[in-house]
Amino acid sequence: MRCPFCGAEDTQVKDSRPVEDGTGIRRRRQCNACGARFNTLERVQLRELTVIKRDGSRLPFDRTKLVRSITIATRKRGIDPDRIERIVNGIVRRIETSGEHEVTTRTLGDLVLDSLKELDEVAYVRFASVYKDFATAKDFEAFIRELDR
Repeated sequence: MRCPFCGAEDTQVKDSRPVEDGTGIRRRRQCNACGARFNTLERVQLRELTVIKRDGSRLPFDRTKLVRSITIATRKRGIDPDRIERIVNGIVRRIETSGEHEVTTRTLGDLVLDSLKELDEVAYVRFASVYKDFATAKDFEAFIRELDR
């Protein structure tokens, strides 16, 4: 593992422990060149996932983008970051166990919406406004009216 501070490749694992939900291992490392300490996180990856965007282009699945999107939607809502991590783990697990190695942005967005609907209505509406590309206040109004049904 390369040191993020000096770039040296000679680092040593000082401590390892499982992540709370058991989906990975957090390692504390120390660089033998500069002495800096840093943490890494290993996760199980069942297969390489590819995201098919609306324009037909394909990109490798990026877990950090998913975390960032959900974090933005839940900002200032008092949602514990561990809860967001569990939601992301659940979404990734559902995609990986589906047997598919490609997922559309629509499917991914729907999985996020389903998770946020159960978690927090405001975060749900925030995410939907970007995902469904709301253009006017009437779009919000119609979406919220559907929530009440």
